[in-house]
Amino acid sequence: MVGKGELPERALSVMEAAALQNAARHGGKAEVGAVVGRILAEFPDLRASSGEVARAAKAMVDRVNAMTLSEQESALRGRFPETGARAEKDEGRVGLPPLSHAMKGQVAFRMPPEPSGFMTVGHAMAFTINSVYASTYEGELWLRFEDTNPRKVATKYYDSFRQGIAWLGIRWDHEKNVSDDLDVIYGHGERLISEGKAYACSCGLEKMKALRSEGKPCEHSGLPSERSLSVWERMLARKVKEGDAVIRFLGDMESLDYSLRDPSLFRVIERRHPVTGDRFTVWPTYDLSNVVEDQICGITHILRSSEFGVALQARLREALGFRAPDVIQFSRFNFKGSPVQKRRLRPLVEEGLVSGWDDPRMPTVEGLRRRGVIPEAIREFTLHVGYTKSEHEYDWSLLLSINRKLLDPSSKRVYFVPDPVELAVEGAPTKAVTIRFHPDAALGERAIRTSGRFLVPSADIGAMPLGTTFRLMELYNVELTRSGANPAGRYAGEELTRDTRKLQWVVPPGLPVKVLEPGLLFNEEGVFNKDSMLERQGVAEQSFEELKTGDIIQFPRVGFCRVDSAGTCILSQR
Repeated sequence: MVGKGELPERALSVMEAAALQNAARHGGKAEVGAVVGRILAEFPDLRASSGEVARAAKAMVDRVNAMTLSEQESALRGRFPETGARAEKDEGRVGLPPLSHAMKGQVAFRMPPEPSGFMTVGHAMAFTINSVYASTYEGELWLRFEDTNPRKVATKYYDSFRQGIAWLGIRWDHEKNVSDDLDVIYGHGERLISEGKAYACSCGLEKMKALRSEGKPCEHSGLPSERSLSVWERMLARKVKEGDAVIRFLGDMESLDYSLRDPSLFRVIERRHPVTGDRFTVWPTYDLSNVVEDQICGITHILRSSEFGVALQARLREALGFRAPDVIQFSRFNFKGSPVQKRRLRPLVEEGLVSGWDDPRMPTVEGLRRRGVIPEAIREFTLHVGYTKSEHEYDWSLLLSINRKLLDPSSKRVYFVPDPVELAVEGAPTKAVTIRFHPDAALGERAIRTSGRFLVPSADIGAMPLGTTFRLMELYNVELTRSGANPAGRYAGEELTRDTRKLQWVVPPGLPVKVLEPGLLFNEEGVFNKDSMLERQGVAEQSFEELKTGDIIQFPRVGFCRVDSAGTCILSQR
């Protein structure tokens, strides 16, 4: 942990650039949160000193915000020409820009999920971006499972990604698991050891953590490669227990980038793997496995969130003599009140605060699908917002408004009355009315017989003064003659007039239906919102019985809903 005022010089430089960029993009006023997020993404080892980072970021933002906008842009161009105010503005959320060094038919992209959790909306957006680029440039698209930590991976997570990606309409050309290529990765690891670019280390975890923090070399880093090769062979022969030794990359222990301070490349994990079983116990870490697999797959362009550093993989490619693909980084796709990080979501499931990973409040693909969000909406939303390096928190309302626009032309209108009360209409004719399921689309119709008794929303009828004339939708007008728990009315003709209030109705007894309304999982303070799922009881018309699980309909004046099970719907949006 760094002491007060001891942030690495490079981190302070990046902090200044981030503050200037953020200010230039927001009319001269930088945001502390965006600057902190940028620093912690590029310098993950500073997360243990997040308080000091936040204090330094506030001081930097205060200094930058005291400048005029022209002074900020001038400073950005003069001190950080490689970023450039103009380039950052152009990069914003306006769609997908052209890729550099991309020639049609000569590019390859990858979707590299770690099957350690369920697929989230963040994965869906990132994979959509890769898929669109692969299609645009007539390239190849790999689905590659980064499954090199048997402590975390599980079969259900592989399935979640396969099913979720297919549901999005994304077609991949090749599929593989990194665990398929462990022997190949071993070969490259052994070459690094033989060439003195990696070494075997038996320091304890706490000792090595302290050495990396202090920037001091490990006692094993200068030993002959023969000694490290001997340890390596013993690791492969299962003669080294978990935690007793690792293989480290010989990086730079004085680097301001902590990821280069002799990171681990291989470790022993004595845990059964869902794909390879007990065949392997030596597992590569994320950065090395990615570098080797990108080379094997011929990946030309890497598009990924900025939480993953680039320096270590670049150094590993150089050490192995691999070509360097183009790397495009963007900020994590964050949504207000719904973090996509597994470490924030898993406790909600384990503590029973949500019904599971497919709870409609969860930002998983399963949750979104159950809520009634369709894949076309995710794709259109992704192309609309594009990607950016700056930290940004999206509001669910934009995605849901796109979803509503796409659902509207093809969703049946079905009557639903929340919290119903029975209304008797004096003088009402016995009538059979035929009502279309959609005013414009050819979605069929239903015939309903009425005889003057209706279930109507208690809140609507209770708010009306006596003598009010209202209209039962698609039927006739009624004058309210009695209010309270047993309201009554008088038939008032069928002439349709402007500004007459319209009420939904259902012929008694109706079908009991429960509508669940998902909200934000967390409040503004980051605390779980115990009121994030509201429940409304009501009755639906008889045609509701003909719907199937998964059907998406509109309850007029309530919203679009997905049929979740018999008698239960989930509200997508109003």
